[in-house]
Order: sequence, then structure tokens, then C-alpha cells
Amino acid sequence: MTHEISSGMTRRALMGAFAATAITAAPTYSNAAGFLRGSGDIRRLRMYSGRTGERIDMIYWIEGDYIKDAVQEVNHFMRDWRTDDVKNMDLRTVDIMAAAHNLLEADEPYMLLSGYRSPKTNAMLRSRSRGVAKNSLHMKGQAADLRLSTRSVSQMARAAVACRGGGVGKYSGSNFVHMDCGVVRSWGG
Repeated sequence: MTHEISSGMTRRALMGAFAATAITAAPTYSNAAGFLRGSGDIRRLRMYSGRTGERIDMIYWIEGDYIKDAVQEVNHFMRDWRTDDVKNMDLRTVDIMAAAHNLLEADEPYMLLSGYRSPKTNAMLRSRSRGVAKNSLHMKGQAADLRLSTRSVSQMARAAVACRGGGVGKYSGSNFVHMDCGVVRSWGG
């Protein structure tokens, strides 16, 4: 299964980010400048969902190639749990999530709060909260909202920002970090 890396993050930049994750990150993540350079042999994703009770712990990329069956499992895991709709997740977002997790040197899996959102789910959430974008990248399979109990929102956000691969939102009041593969930007407190 071939997945192209389009504008916003080049394959070379993504590869450099993974190389840096093999290096022990300083508390300021100063080593992350080369975040995806040289990436190593494997990429692994570990998450669980408090909503569905499902867990995922898998290698989804080996020696330069995405593993089709593993990517399909990631897509299913990150589905809209309210509607059961599945969308192909943008693998740039998955790579950012995995690389940030490596930078954090966390043993625990991410708790996935939101991956793909159907337009129906996004509209419902938007009606309940000002913080939900009308054209959310969640609806394109390009975003995830994540939590770790052993790391602060600030620590997670710094790791994701160090990846320089997309948007990073800090939601300290709700204890989660938004990561996406859109334009590089950051927000929140």
C-alpha cells in the first residue's frame, strides 16, 4: 500500500523526525530538530479507547513500507465510535502521533479521545462546544485528540510541536492534545 506524503510535510522531513526519536530526547526536546531523519526500521502505534474498550499495539511500518493490514486496523480503531464510520486516516498524522510518543519515552499507550469524526458527529459536537471547528480535520481523517496519564498536556504538546508536521492544540482544561497533519501551527493553553 503506497501512501504519498503531500505538501505540508515531505517524506524526507517525516523520515528525519523518526530518526530523532531514537535519540534520548532532552526535556526541552531540543534533539527533535531532525525529528523524522533516518527513521529506523519500524514505526509502532499503541492506543486504547475508553469509549469502546479496544486496544491497539502494532507495528504499522517496517523498513520504509506501510503494512496494509496494520493500516486498516488503525483506520478501524480510529473510526467514529458514535456512528461506526471508518475513514482512511492520513498516515502523516499517524506518523506524528507515533514520533511524538517516542519523543516522550512513554510506556503507556495513548488514550484516543477522537480520531475520525463523521460530519454528523462533528455537527453534534459543534452544537455543544465553541471549540469544535466547522471544517475540522477530524472529518478528513487528519487529526487525533490524545491523552497520556503519565505526561502533562504541555509535555505532549512540546513533543508534537517538535515534530514540525502539523497542528498542535493544547487543551489543558480537558486534559488532551490535538495533533494533525495540517498547516504547522499551535494554539491553546
